Amino acid sequence: MCGIVGLFLKDKTLEPQLGAYLSEMLITMTDRGPDSAGIAIYGGERDGLGKITVQSAAPDEDFATLEADLGEALAKSVQLTIKASHAVISLPAECLDAARVKLAELRPGVTVMGSGESVEIYKEVGLPKDVSERFEVAAMTGSHGIGHTRMATESAVTTYGAHPFSTGPDQCLVHNGSLSNHNNLRRELIRDGITFETENDSEVAAAYLSNKLANGETLGEALESGLSDLDGFFTFVVGTKSGFGVLRDPIACKPAVMAETEQYVAFGSEYRALVNLPGIESARVWEPEPATVYFWEH
Repeated sequence: MCGIVGLFLKDKTLEPQLGAYLSEMLITMTDRGPDSAGIAIYGGERDGLGKITVQSAAPDEDFATLEADLGEALAKSVQLTIKASHAVISLPAECLDAARVKLAELRPGVTVMGSGESVEIYKEVGLPKDVSERFEVAAMTGSHGIGHTRMATESAVTTYGAHPFSTGPDQCLVHNGSLSNHNNLRRELIRDGITFETENDSEVAAAYLSNKLANGETLGEALESGLSDLDGFFTFVVGTKSGFGVLRDPIACKPAVMAETEQYVAFGSEYRALVNLPGIESARVWEPEPATVYFWEH
């Protein structure tokens, strides 16, 4: 089944509560997917700096001297913030690509969860409540974010198979549904030079959108293209540096509800994920239409 949540804040005064809101929304969706959970938070940009979120099965070993080792390899100032099995590496934005190459050399056991100027991604096997507490999600601040709790149907229950998937700078995707042509798309994207970490069809969807963006399409155009190129049933919530988008397939058999006020736009697989948001009683609430792109941007 899987459960998706998303929150885009229009009111900057709510940004200190973003993590708390998203965490509560995701925990409410637990019974839609108890296998694994993840969250992407956008915020904390600093001029000239980028961020790489990494994960390790042996964080005590892999993260122990990573800050010094990577800084020496790049000859740049690097800062490491450790959160359980994940760490956020802050460094000059122009070094992001070089840093990923050096990471593969220095720490082959470390996996990149996402990178960019804004996004941080945390995901693990386990219930949303446990994952949220492990990474202290409720204390996180930001302008917008998306989350996912998974019931695995097409690949193994692993950290790497959990959502969100990030396949481009400051881009990530969560997905409820199943794609029937993802293997063909994977082969086409591999020919375009894209690599994959998992067998998950949702990673293919994320890579498809990233590839479209890299070839000059806007996010709205890429989502529109997906309506003809992606075969199956799906609800996507996509995060970018400046906003987030929603798309359902033409049949729209997966549940989805949205709410909008002057302070925020919220998405949930079910309305009960939204009931504790401020001002929800006066929000405009609707079910997103099939085959229709919705996008909000700061």
